[in-house]
Amino acid sequence: MYRVTKYPHGTFSWADNSSTDPDTAIAFYMNLFSWEKYEIPIDENHSYTMFQHQGENAAALSGMIPEGVPSFWFNYVTVEDVDSLAEAVTANGGAIIVGPMDVFDSGRMLHIQDPEGAHLGLWQPKQHIGAGIVNTVGAMCWNELLTRDAERAKAFYGKLLGWEFSGDEQYIHISNRGRSNGGMMQMDENFGEMPPMWMVYFHVKDIDAAMNRVEELGGRVVTQKMEAPDTGWFTVIEDPAGAVFYIMQLAKTDPWED
Repeated sequence: MYRVTKYPHGTFSWADNSSTDPDTAIAFYMNLFSWEKYEIPIDENHSYTMFQHQGENAAALSGMIPEGVPSFWFNYVTVEDVDSLAEAVTANGGAIIVGPMDVFDSGRMLHIQDPEGAHLGLWQPKQHIGAGIVNTVGAMCWNELLTRDAERAKAFYGKLLGWEFSGDEQYIHISNRGRSNGGMMQMDENFGEMPPMWMVYFHVKDIDAAMNRVEELGGRVVTQKMEAPDTGWFTVIEDPAGAVFYIMQLAKTDPWED
């Protein structure tokens, strides 16, 4: 019901964490979401920790991070051909940070930056499709762009990925091929100097219990619990190594349909 075997072009499919303290962060997420893990060796000193939930890949974490860069979550969108999109990224005001490049036999990746500075991964799957489970407790359930210029972001992603948008100045909904595919929020002065970024949401059964558990595990609840009407309760969390993400108690969950 919530298991995925294939993502359509333009659909959010994966998120991974680059951490300055991988051992502490791994323990935090495994305890918070009841995830299991297995390690994929990268080199003699690093591995890619694959988190699993109900026997499916749910997210991942790596300690490979440039010096001076804080911990962060990185979001990926599945595409049919990353190479064919590279020129469109720069033609529409974005930048190519890394790639296109093969990631072993898992897939082919292009790391881009949109015109407002938010980073995103475009993923052409081979052996790794992305998350094998979504929209249920312990799994990724939403992806959201925080941006200083929503109109410019809409123009960029609409041309690059064919996304469609609806909503108002309060919140913009993203649709991809008729499927709900995340959201977008215009940042105001309340965000301070926070840079534009893509954020990932994970679904929890009980938001209050999860918030208490975050503190017990050495993380930090950044914002008070907030309600998204007809959707559920959410808050921003910072893990012990500094990476921020959302947890959300959904009022209802949408089953995945291939």
